[in-house]
Amino acid sequence: MPAEPRAFVLFAEMRTGSNHVEESLAALDGVTCFGEVFNPVFLGQHNRTELFGIDMAAREADPMPLLDALLAQPGLPGFRFFHDHDPRVLDRVLDDASIAKVVLTRNPLESYVSLAIAAETGQWRLTNPKMAKAVAVPFDAAAFDALVEAQRAFRDRLHHRLQVTGQSAFWLNYDQIGDLDVLNGLAAFLGCADRLDAIPGKLKKQNPGEIEDKVTNPDVMRAHLATLDPFALGRSVHLEPARSAAVPTLMAAATSPLLALPLPGGPEAALRDWMTRLDGAPPVDGMKQRDLKPWMRRHKDFVSFALLRHPLARAHDAFRDMLAGKGGKANTLRRILTNQHGVDLDGDPDEAFLGFLRFLKANLGGQSSLPVAPDWATQTALLAGMAQAVIPQRIIREHEAQAELNRLADLVGCDRQAIDLPRPIIAGGDMLERLEDACIDAYRRDFLQFGFRRWSNS
Repeated sequence: MPAEPRAFVLFAEMRTGSNHVEESLAALDGVTCFGEVFNPVFLGQHNRTELFGIDMAAREADPMPLLDALLAQPGLPGFRFFHDHDPRVLDRVLDDASIAKVVLTRNPLESYVSLAIAAETGQWRLTNPKMAKAVAVPFDAAAFDALVEAQRAFRDRLHHRLQVTGQSAFWLNYDQIGDLDVLNGLAAFLGCADRLDAIPGKLKKQNPGEIEDKVTNPDVMRAHLATLDPFALGRSVHLEPARSAAVPTLMAAATSPLLALPLPGGPEAALRDWMTRLDGAPPVDGMKQRDLKPWMRRHKDFVSFALLRHPLARAHDAFRDMLAGKGGKANTLRRILTNQHGVDLDGDPDEAFLGFLRFLKANLGGQSSLPVAPDWATQTALLAGMAQAVIPQRIIREHEAQAELNRLADLVGCDRQAIDLPRPIIAGGDMLERLEDACIDAYRRDFLQFGFRRWSNS
């Protein structure tokens, strides 16, 4: 953030104390807060429909002139932005380092209950405690979860964008909005020379007291909260790098409205042969984005599909290719397996394959100096990359391939064709069980997403 920002944005949510923070900032010399400038319902403040000569219709057509007008105001102008405000301005605001970022948070349960009470009473601001309206509201688990998820996703987006652009933000909690030292620290962060002598006292806290006294069904609330995972212990952290859309690898049938998404390490040759025999001509590949979109528009009823291979078969093929010296980094991989992972590639082949699977777990988990190769990347990551260009309408697992491809042939009015999917020979007995366990450990993401069975059951 520049030493002297030209403006600021207060990222917050409803019932987090943003009005109080705005009032405090407005008390600083040279600071002007224009409210929720990009709220879809009003313009800055309730019942306001015009600002800087720009009305809501003009803002709806293009919000950028309004942002430009705000940034051009004298002194230090600012505004509040919530997760459900106009998304068109967000990227520009986040990427502009001259706009200081302030992030205000509050316990989501407190926010939810306060929001429910305000909606019930119609009292959104309180300046006179004698006018306070108290009411208990029902706790709605689904509504609470939806609010928490929307706010979490928005906060994660802010956090990530600030990180990748190298910016910092001033993080402020609801419990700190009455702390004079903290607010003056915020003034310093904003480059403001003025300081507050006291907390502005116009706005009063609404709904003081215990949370359980504010809901009509505290037992339901307690039971639901007990099922939540506040520390995200069940959240998977994937260190595998994101993949590209890989449009040139897509295969469009010569005449049929079929678009295959071949995955590296999968049965690409067998799929190409099947599509060739289906239409009597090889499929078209090597397309670019400018080719793909017109093809999709010409084939209104096209079907996109991906043929998945069992993770153990993919890993076995990658292992055999490495032993055969295929691939540009086969020798490097051999040295890493031998020297850093203790795999005896000249010993028992099944034990060597087991060592390779353990390497794959480390590699996919970001614990190896060698990049994740497409041939052994998770099919989840590969498909997520391709989905940037086209979403697969059918996801077909290898053991279901013939039946599903027959259905596709019937759908497009072509004769059914057999597909040859060689099944690799993998050890049996106790060794197979060890290999399966190691494969599931390495490719847990694929087994979970696509419901693969153990190799011995497939």
